[in-house]
Amino acid sequence: MSDGVSPPEPAPPDDPEHTEGQPFVEHLVELRSRLLKALLAIAVCAIALGVYPGPAALFDLLAAPLLAHLPQGGTLIATSVVSPFLVPLKVLLMAAFLLALPVVLYQLWAFVAPGLYAHEKRWVLPLVVSSTILFGLGVAFCYFFVFGRVFALIQSVAPSSIAATPDIDAYLDFVLTMFTAFGIAFEIPVAVVLLVRTGLVRVEQLRQLRRYFIVLAFVVAAIVTPPDVVSQLALALPMCVLYEVGILAARWTAKGTRSP
Repeated sequence: MSDGVSPPEPAPPDDPEHTEGQPFVEHLVELRSRLLKALLAIAVCAIALGVYPGPAALFDLLAAPLLAHLPQGGTLIATSVVSPFLVPLKVLLMAAFLLALPVVLYQLWAFVAPGLYAHEKRWVLPLVVSSTILFGLGVAFCYFFVFGRVFALIQSVAPSSIAATPDIDAYLDFVLTMFTAFGIAFEIPVAVVLLVRTGLVRVEQLRQLRRYFIVLAFVVAAIVTPPDVVSQLALALPMCVLYEVGILAARWTAKGTRSP
């Protein structure tokens, strides 16, 4: 027997409870599209570098600072059967990633930009550009300045009874570690500016923490670099200088507009 109350009608397709999952799906689709574009840029750069100058030439360029300080006739060796193929291929992919890094960072920025406020969007692109430039400067500083002095020091103290024939896998691991350490270290100004812009610290506090950062810089340099004074000073001293640059940049940006 009916009590006069009609049963509830099914929710329409555009009901919020039925569509609340759609934005998440749209974000996944957008993320997939951005990742594919970034991977496509890396693939295009890898193909171009594979055609010219080629993986072998890229590895020779990477090994040039070490070969310049080996004894006469000294070369690198490969202790694995596939190392002569895999190591140059890894170098090729690394170079392709660095070459396509602006496109990769742009895709990242384009993905997060819709969710940012207007005043935040104004800072994202300059930070992305400055981060790319600073990372590249760190890698270049390591390659052109640090490697030559470190390898010269190592060979100068090596006993004459030891034949210097480094393994290419070990050399690539060493290079990647050093590139990463110097690239990240050169991002200190960006990190300092972000800390101030987000309100986590003030410029005055950064000045007060200067002595502690100097100690931290030398500790980090002692951990991530080879156990020689040259490479440790080559990393610690630029970190201290970049910390001061970051304080100046944070002070300058703090004078800008603070629109909500």
